[in-house]
Amino acid sequence: MPSTSSLLLRLSLGGTLLLTAAACDKDNNESDDPAQVNFTQAGLYPEGTQYDDDNDRFLVSSQTAGRIGQVKDDGTYSQFADDAQLVSTIGLKLDQAGGRNRLLAAVSDPGYNTSRTSTTTQRKLAAVAIFNATSGAKTGYVDLGALRPNASAHFANDIAVDDAGNAYVTDSFAPIIYKIDAQGGATVFLENSALAAAAGSFGLNGIVYHPGGYLLVAKSDEGALIKVPLANPSGFTKVTTSGLTLTGDDGLQLTDNNTLLVVCNAQGQVYRLRSTDNFGSVSQTGSFATGAVYPTTLARRDGQSYVLYSYLNALQRMQSPAVSQFSLVRVAF
Repeated sequence: MPSTSSLLLRLSLGGTLLLTAAACDKDNNESDDPAQVNFTQAGLYPEGTQYDDDNDRFLVSSQTAGRIGQVKDDGTYSQFADDAQLVSTIGLKLDQAGGRNRLLAAVSDPGYNTSRTSTTTQRKLAAVAIFNATSGAKTGYVDLGALRPNASAHFANDIAVDDAGNAYVTDSFAPIIYKIDAQGGATVFLENSALAAAAGSFGLNGIVYHPGGYLLVAKSDEGALIKVPLANPSGFTKVTTSGLTLTGDDGLQLTDNNTLLVVCNAQGQVYRLRSTDNFGSVSQTGSFATGAVYPTTLARRDGQSYVLYSYLNALQRMQSPAVSQFSLVRVAF
């Protein structure tokens, strides 16, 4: 029969092993991460989101208020950043690599922020505002529409950042992708009439940078995916999507070098696509139905993806009363 001290040692070791196993299981399953975060802010209508691991918060934009908010897991919403130049904030990109510690926000004017819209900016504004990702202080503002002042309309929509800190910004109302270098210098990276959409329609939309040296871009009006090489942007090609219906594709997210999530808002779906040929083509490997909540884009948190329920369809039809509760929902395939 084992001694009392020996038995206690075994029990202690066994308990340690059980606790270690439980901790590992928690880490693997990320059980501490909520399945859904709901937050209340009447008429906010967020379009973009990012997850800030350093501060345990989601960041969300607003088409109606312009300000950028932060959302905690308990649903608490508070202001992260605001400025008079933020007419409507659309896509967000948190860029903390290389010590940059910044948040980039696409700024447009669809006319929903009645306190900041004007005849000179409505449907003509394409800009990017840059903030310190910790404090929310504005550190820069780049007017992209000024690069093409004669275009009939502009709408800065989404942002991707490459390894060197260059930002790429889609214009949904003009067939343009802009580039902002790490020093804040702006140029037209790609402009081609083949990327245009009909007047009033959204063309170029979500955008992501692939470490293989190219961009993947959603073109909402035709449900297409465009592959744009950084070294030769004019050599862009359409990704083959045979058998897939991606109409209304909006936010994009790479979960690894061969897997792309695509949010199709009008469909109320998030699709998981897989490529085996460096995104020459893709096939569907999963889908997640959101319902009629007009999902727009995704935030990545602890290896999991959260989709934003924006209810922008209610804003577009001027629903009264305005939607007051919005959600970030963990995607499960």
